[in-house]
Amino acid sequence: MRASASHNQDLGLPAIYLHLLAELLNTIGVDEQALLLRVGLDPVRLKSTELRVSQAQASEFVTRAIIESGEPGLGIMLAGEMKMPLHGALGTAVMSSRTLGEALDLMSRYLTLRAPHLRVTRRTEGRHAVFQVSCSIDLGPLQGFIMDAMLFGCVTMGVQLTGVAVPGSEIRRRGAEPAYFQRFRQRIAVPVRFNATEDAFLVPTAQLSAPLKFSDDQLAATSRAQCEEALHQLTEDAGFACRVRRVIETSHPFPPKLARVAGTLFVSERTLKRRLQEEESSFQNLVDQVRLERARELLENTGMNLSQIADSLGYADAANFTRAFKRWTGISPSHHRTLSRIPVTPATTRLRAMA
Repeated sequence: MRASASHNQDLGLPAIYLHLLAELLNTIGVDEQALLLRVGLDPVRLKSTELRVSQAQASEFVTRAIIESGEPGLGIMLAGEMKMPLHGALGTAVMSSRTLGEALDLMSRYLTLRAPHLRVTRRTEGRHAVFQVSCSIDLGPLQGFIMDAMLFGCVTMGVQLTGVAVPGSEIRRRGAEPAYFQRFRQRIAVPVRFNATEDAFLVPTAQLSAPLKFSDDQLAATSRAQCEEALHQLTEDAGFACRVRRVIETSHPFPPKLARVAGTLFVSERTLKRRLQEEESSFQNLVDQVRLERARELLENTGMNLSQIADSLGYADAANFTRAFKRWTGISPSHHRTLSRIPVTPATTRLRAMA
């Protein structure tokens, strides 16, 4: 029996996927902005390729998206919109591989970076390589959506990498064919067989040596190293404090109340405080960490004035924000902005170090 997601590590989902789903909802007449805000997600923050959304919030958003759109095939629709660069370092590593087989093996190895709890195992069956996809836990409403996005996304990936749908490939799906699938069958360039004993993507072994359009050995090596580092970091960030921080990072309004974060993670406020204390952290410290990162980003990359930045960070006025920033960094926000815009030279490096 598989465990429930709420009792396992929540490694989150890349925020950019929910942003892409939100854009998709907009095209079919759903007010995606209102939906995101009801779930407590900040639409602007979802555009980040670095942030991850807690599994609980992702599941709630997907569930509401399916209900409000009346479209159970959203996972298939999302698969058709997936572009390789959206997958971060993994997408780059896959694109720059030499062959299709190398790309599929990379996807299998580093899938945790993009879809935690999914696992891909490869075996040979006659003249086909079978890439079986399984889930280690019960993801609830997310499960069918993610499996659709993953398996039909493999078809999209094949087209992007080689220029055509991989000849002789096939998708296997467990369970009976859902009623909605007939509306999508013509969009999928490979056969799909339901009532199978597994969820899998099949590729003729002869096609695994097919060259890729964007092969680049140097870029491949760099991006694979980034994948290794990201996988290590994701594993290191599996603690409770990181789960709390993920909710804080993508929340609207910001900063979120402790009670709402506790509810999102299905724990009491007392339990949340205790578990953070066990990891030598606190809710306020995590909020301040996110505030500081956002403050630096806004000071360095936008023309927002201090009052606007203070408001976006949840401060009553610019004076409160300035005091907090000086407490964190030792310099004023204005000074930080000035330093960030001075061209980097040995002299300015020393100046910044002194500041």
